Amino acid sequence: MKKKEIEVKMQELPEDLRREVLDYMEFLLRKYKGRKTKAKKFKFDWEGGLSEIREKFTSIELQHGALNWR
Repeated sequence: MKKKEIEVKMQELPEDLRREVLDYMEFLLRKYKGRKTKAKKFKFDWEGGLSEIREKFTSIELQHGALNWR
C-alpha cells in the first residue's frame, strides 16, 4: 500500500478512529520491532544427526517409531 493511499483513507476516518488506527500502528511497530522483512532460511544443522544408527534402522522403521513415541 502506498503512503498516499494511507493518508487518503486516514482523512476519511473520524478523528476518534484515526487515533485508534495510530494506536494500532504503534502496537504493530513495537510487536515487530527488529523483525527482518525477509523470511529466515531453513537450517539443515540437524542433517546427519542419526547417522550412527543408519545400519540398525531403516527410515521407515524410524518413521513408525516416531509415531509410537508421540
